Amino acid sequence: MSRILFPRLSRRAVLGTGAAFATSLAMPAISRAQSRPVFGHGVQSGDPTATTGMVWTRPDRASRVMLEVATTESFENARQIASLDALPDSDFAIKALLTDLPADQRIFYRFTAADLSDINSVSEPVIGQFRTAPSEKRNICFVWSGDTAGQGYGINEDGMRSYATMSQHEPDFMIHSGDTIYADGPMAEEQEFEGGVWKNAVLTDEVRKVAETLDEYRGRYKYNMLDEHLRAFNAMTPVYYQWDDHEVTNNWSPGKDLSGDDRYTEKSIALLSARGGRAFHEMTPISYTPAEPGRVFRKMSYGPSLDIFFLDLRSYRPANNDGMQDSITPEAIVLGQRQLAWIKEALKASTATWKVIACDMPISIIVWDNFAEAAGVEAIANGDDGAAKGRELEFADLLRFIRDENIANTVWLTADVHYTAANHYSPDRAQFQEFEPFWEFVSGPLHAGTFGPNAMDMTFGPKVEFVKAPEEGQVNLPPSAGLQFFGIVDIDGQTEQMTVRLMDVGNTELWSTTLDPQTA
Repeated sequence: MSRILFPRLSRRAVLGTGAAFATSLAMPAISRAQSRPVFGHGVQSGDPTATTGMVWTRPDRASRVMLEVATTESFENARQIASLDALPDSDFAIKALLTDLPADQRIFYRFTAADLSDINSVSEPVIGQFRTAPSEKRNICFVWSGDTAGQGYGINEDGMRSYATMSQHEPDFMIHSGDTIYADGPMAEEQEFEGGVWKNAVLTDEVRKVAETLDEYRGRYKYNMLDEHLRAFNAMTPVYYQWDDHEVTNNWSPGKDLSGDDRYTEKSIALLSARGGRAFHEMTPISYTPAEPGRVFRKMSYGPSLDIFFLDLRSYRPANNDGMQDSITPEAIVLGQRQLAWIKEALKASTATWKVIACDMPISIIVWDNFAEAAGVEAIANGDDGAAKGRELEFADLLRFIRDENIANTVWLTADVHYTAANHYSPDRAQFQEFEPFWEFVSGPLHAGTFGPNAMDMTFGPKVEFVKAPEEGQVNLPPSAGLQFFGIVDIDGQTEQMTVRLMDVGNTELWSTTLDPQTA
């Protein structure tokens, strides 16, 4: 049993008019020494479509969990959907796919747990809600960002305030662009930074060291859900999840060598990534792909105005290298042949007005595996500024395909680099010129150290139209410095114009642009 330190956190309104509802749903007491089951980590929903949605919860013990669904907050028309067993082999986490739902409808769901060792010991219910995707055009609002609880910055007295700020906008959904946890980032009671000390008011045993065991990976997700703002957000807002490197370890790839990292007693990256992947799928409401249950790349439709294509730049790459290959060899891939073929066909088949490509790493922002030596391509760009090489080749192939197939209105959303930016790409500025102009918007971190800005690779002709990052010479600024970022996307139901806003934790609009839809 993990030892948990709990502060006296002040209760605050995090959802405006919905605060009382969300707080009462997502804030039960957390103690295993209860006479009946407790849902200490709240609820989550994810991957909503017009007729389905995944829901998640976790009681604190082996339980028979009843799931009910309604279209009214009072649950007057509730129907029992399932009886689910929360068992130790999944750390008591359970999730279920709700089907046959009405389109564009607020769905309320309720879990109640009965202790399997004493079936008459029944929990208080825990409730969440989400809205299904529309079948007709309407206004759409969603948020995106990444990077939660990194660099040792955990839950302090204020909690993870970015989630409270996002909640104020009552988004239809969120895209979490990866680094949902920091499995490789130990936490302590105090985390020093230049000019001060960050104090973690909540700690568990699982976050005091790097995650190696399955329980330690699970514990990272459970730790994040001890935050009141995150639980309240999850109770109200469905999330489409991606993953990146920190769900396993920093800059991981199937070829990563941990032999020189003394923090790890388990040196097998294959075993660590398997444990990290299982924890990611157990502890988030990401949907299943029967042919490949651990798959992250997928397409989700949100009405006639929007399709979202989620990429996975982590699972199919080889070990990081110099990225200077002249052809798409096994050393040059980052998407992989199957994923690249999938997104081409999915984009070509899409009838949605806007095609948002959710990419967990930016295209032309240079990210090194070893920043001190500017060595090893960790993202896509190789810093060469010339013709496409290495991992750039797959993206050149994809961008050429989008142009040749006349696929209109593609917008790229990403995170990873711990600052926010708006990058416009044009062949007029590029070395590789076989593509149509497009935008890439970058956001994050949600609750982690702030870095950047990074240098840009000019192969695809990016122009930084806006950037917000620490001042020169400042690195790893804490969340209390205010440089925590998320983005908001609004699609007008009538004009189908897309407005993108880059925001900070204080809810300040830093920059925005409105894009007109183009006809293919």
